[in-house]
Amino acid sequence: MKKTAFIHINSNDSVVVALRKINSGEVIDVLDKSITVKGNIPPGHKIAIKEIAKGEKIFKYGYPVGIASEPIDAGSWVHSHNVETSLHGKREYVYQPQFEEPKKTGKEMQFNGYQREDGQAGIRNHVFIIPTVFCANGVITKLAEMANLAYPKDENFDGFLPLCHPYGCSQTGKDLEYTQTILANLAQNPNAGSVLIVSLGCEINSLDVFKPYLGEINEKRIKFLTLQEVEDEFEVGMKLLKELYDYARAFKREPLPISKLCIGVNCGGSDGLSGITANPLVGEISNKVTSQGGSIIMTEVPEMFGAEQILMNRAANKEVYEKIINLIVNYKGYFAKYGEEASENPTQGNRAGGITTLEEKSLGCILKGGKATVTDVLEYGERLKTAGLNLLSGPGNDLVGITAQFAAGCNLLIFTTGRGTPGGFAGPTLRISTNSELYNRKKHWNDFNAGRLLDGEDMTELADELMEMILKVASGQLKTKTEINNYYEIGILRDGVTL
Repeated sequence: MKKTAFIHINSNDSVVVALRKINSGEVIDVLDKSITVKGNIPPGHKIAIKEIAKGEKIFKYGYPVGIASEPIDAGSWVHSHNVETSLHGKREYVYQPQFEEPKKTGKEMQFNGYQREDGQAGIRNHVFIIPTVFCANGVITKLAEMANLAYPKDENFDGFLPLCHPYGCSQTGKDLEYTQTILANLAQNPNAGSVLIVSLGCEINSLDVFKPYLGEINEKRIKFLTLQEVEDEFEVGMKLLKELYDYARAFKREPLPISKLCIGVNCGGSDGLSGITANPLVGEISNKVTSQGGSIIMTEVPEMFGAEQILMNRAANKEVYEKIINLIVNYKGYFAKYGEEASENPTQGNRAGGITTLEEKSLGCILKGGKATVTDVLEYGERLKTAGLNLLSGPGNDLVGITAQFAAGCNLLIFTTGRGTPGGFAGPTLRISTNSELYNRKKHWNDFNAGRLLDGEDMTELADELMEMILKVASGQLKTKTEINNYYEIGILRDGVTL
């Protein structure tokens, strides 16, 4: 796209988006009309390019993003003060397939990864230390510190990674089950060469109730420590970690096809440019990966509301279409159960960045999936079964949703942001900024600048460059900023009482 003051995304849109601050009185030329801007417009925000009547739909991306709550003059700022959501009430859906089978693009891609015994492939070789309960957090943090000093990282080992969390006791029912499922499936993540699971001994999520969630166990890969059953947990723990270190170190990198790659795509701190630069760029990556048999997992279900019909039309078949309906309906039911409105989703930061309504946020959000066919829908805590673009039940909350993506089997996360966030998660996170100002100001947070698109750089060339970076990260030739900063966290969905 050419460098300009604004962008008119779709010819049917009734707004344009400012790409820089546009001052009151400036004249913009769009659709053979000259429009005088009324008021100062921040970058990422919308300007009306026609008279919009009260109650009339407002279009961006070629789709409705809200309804005018008052008459809006051409040239006026279009935002929360004169727009309201159109998401209230029940929606009816119809399956109207609009997809093409993925076509392979370019040469066959490979990366150097760790082939695991269960068929998965890791891009890192960690020893995970996972507590069944928060009471063990201090111990596993200390054990990781001790083990990382005794057995340092090298080109074939990425260290001991403690995955602390505040769960595992005072939980019941589905709430407890979520914790057990997520922790068990994190233990199966391919980036973990081996795993130590640490229990206190008296918690609700004790080993006798947790172990069944792990399924069949390779006793060389997964070992257990119950703190109340040993005299010196550090002596016993270090002995177990030495055994797990030796097991993990037996894996070596080898050339693997891109079909072994499973990438999570997510966004946080979005702004009005997210759906113009970073998310469409990631969509190009989704197209490349799925066209060669790889997998993309996309979550943030509330940020599909208002754009769900587009995803439904890309369902591989009627069964997947029905799964998407259930995904949307069930998540709306989750909101309703607590008397909450899903349309309250855009945060203060989102609105400051130019996003007005949830449907606007959603239409930009789903662009991360590109044009890939939706091959399956996963429940929260469920693992990947089918290659291609998968939709995963999970919240817009970054930490909770992304943890579920790694639990589902992702070995890499691509995370887009327009406002900026340094947060790390359970695995390598490649962070992409929507604009150059953020990238240049926070280079120690961000790995790639999609704002270059606004300077006239070509989308195809930039996508090829990003894909090369992804392959380097997957091959261990490049560390992401979250890895360099040693930022790792997990979060789990809560849905129940605390005892």
